[in-house]
Amino acid sequence: MENITIQLPDGSKKELPHGSTGLDLAASIGPGLAKDAVAVSIKGEQYDLLDALPDKSEVSIITIKSAEGLDIMRHTLTAQVLASAVKNLYPDAKLAIGPTIEDGFYYDFLFSKPLSVDDLPNIEKEMNEIISDKSNITKTLHNKDDAISIFNDMEETFKAEIIAESEQQDNFQIYTQDNSNFKDLCRGPHLPNLSLIGEFKLTKVSGAYWRGDSSKPMLTRIYGTAWNNKKDLNNYLERLSKAEEVDHRKLGKEMDLFHFQEEAPGMVFWHPKGWTIYTQLQQYVREMQKKAGYFEVNTPEVVDRKLWEKSGHWDKYRENMFITEIDEEHANEKRTNALKPMNCPNHVQIYNQGIKSYRDLPFRLSEFGKCHRYEASGTMHGLMRVRGFTQDDAHIFCTEDQIESETKNFIDLLSSMYHDLGFSDFKIKLSTRPEKRIGSDASWDKAEKALQDAIEKLQLPYVVDEGDGAFYGPKLDFVLTDAIGRKWQCGTLQVDFNLPGRFDSTYIGPDGSKHIPVLLHRAALGSFERFIGILLENYEGKLPLWLSPTQVVIAAITDEANDYAEKLNERLSNHKLRSELDIRNEQISYKVREHSLNKIPYIVAVGKKEVTDNTVSVRKLGQDKNVVISLEEFIKEILLESKNPLDK
Repeated sequence: MENITIQLPDGSKKELPHGSTGLDLAASIGPGLAKDAVAVSIKGEQYDLLDALPDKSEVSIITIKSAEGLDIMRHTLTAQVLASAVKNLYPDAKLAIGPTIEDGFYYDFLFSKPLSVDDLPNIEKEMNEIISDKSNITKTLHNKDDAISIFNDMEETFKAEIIAESEQQDNFQIYTQDNSNFKDLCRGPHLPNLSLIGEFKLTKVSGAYWRGDSSKPMLTRIYGTAWNNKKDLNNYLERLSKAEEVDHRKLGKEMDLFHFQEEAPGMVFWHPKGWTIYTQLQQYVREMQKKAGYFEVNTPEVVDRKLWEKSGHWDKYRENMFITEIDEEHANEKRTNALKPMNCPNHVQIYNQGIKSYRDLPFRLSEFGKCHRYEASGTMHGLMRVRGFTQDDAHIFCTEDQIESETKNFIDLLSSMYHDLGFSDFKIKLSTRPEKRIGSDASWDKAEKALQDAIEKLQLPYVVDEGDGAFYGPKLDFVLTDAIGRKWQCGTLQVDFNLPGRFDSTYIGPDGSKHIPVLLHRAALGSFERFIGILLENYEGKLPLWLSPTQVVIAAITDEANDYAEKLNERLSNHKLRSELDIRNEQISYKVREHSLNKIPYIVAVGKKEVTDNTVSVRKLGQDKNVVISLEEFIKEILLESKNPLDK
């Protein structure tokens, strides 16, 4: 039988017998590679190591030590080991899905009895028993009817449902282990042998509706993490512990910033101190955008469905919208309205008022727009995922020739904001057309090329995220790294060749004829709510002085110092500093401890000596000792430090 020819990433070629696998290819290169190999990649698609290689294919070998290999190990762990362990311990449990996520994995099950975090050690023990067998993992391929029959016979109704609803007719992959009767449907690839699994830990349990639909069964989701070695696992668990310590929900309660309650799920109740952070941040963004040439506007939150039909949101985004109907006996009309999930159609209405010339472009509109999106109850997470939020939203109407310069201008603005707010590092993702979208392929081709050309001319590094664009256009997403190494997607810039045409938006070009503008959708911080959550966790609640809701507490040591403390508080307030007075009949040590826990940046203690010397005893948050300085020097220093970045 003829040989096949395989091209390697370095351009070299290998001749192998027909039917050779990825493992055969790795072995032909070297025993070390064969030992570390876990899968192969062909044209960007991953395949199992024991799959036969097609002739004249470009093949790269995925090793266990690579990022792709780590993801495959995690996938194998959840799909073959966690799922198998649960079935061993709870035979009546039903299998749903088990994907990988950042730093780990989860698997959804339907249990007959509730499962708690206290059950995880037993499941971990069973998982280790399964791994110790060092079983080979193999797969078989089945047509649709056979695959449905297999899982129906196993009474795995969720798996059978997945297959039945698939458009695929053949090649359904069912994975098994040598020493087990366990079977699972999976896209793969998996490790060739369980001995390649590194270190893991199950972390938490939560609820999740099947298919994210609240009308369907509530499943139990078991989360875990996995790494190649003990050191990496421990480092991650340490970061996880740190993240729990600085959780914004915990800090929000301790600092009295906000709360949530069941009567308004996913909607924030801002307390005075939390709202102070919000308004200070908003004012900073407002001034930065004003300097960058944006005109601030305000548009309705409730808009008739006709607008959303015209924009495409009604067809493509309706399931995420809050819909309200006016059909009361006293009403003189019947309307179907929606709370706006985004601001863009409203901004187009402002642009359309009056005739625009090419000389008016770029035309930049900004809005701190209150938006509402229906997020599934299981996905909401404090300030990070809410149903009601405010965006630092803006839309730029421009010509195609202006896309590059406006992209540069926005990235410069965004970089300045992130730096001022304490983030020095961010990455860029180019997200391309999703399956669910509006507009022609030609318009998408043009939009994706325009955005790619712009970012490449700026010589900025980026990665491509296929299929994650908005339904109306491709986008750049800006991902921050916080103090403990976590990634947060915040800013975005989206190129839209579709929406202006839908609303008949035009401008008069140099040739005197009408042209359709390009619409750039952009946000630097994204959701204010989410960004404040990120800020709280990044700073561990110890916000920069200009953002701190209370900047100074003046604590009297004795009653004799009360008048002095009150006058100092008045002076600071007159300088528009956010100060509070504490003249309670409590020990100064108690006051210092309480205010430190509340993350007050400066605690000023005044007693008889300070009154006599016209001084203050200052303790800065995070420091163990007080510093005694003159009153005038303290006021001078704190006024300088409290300025926001624009005023410095």
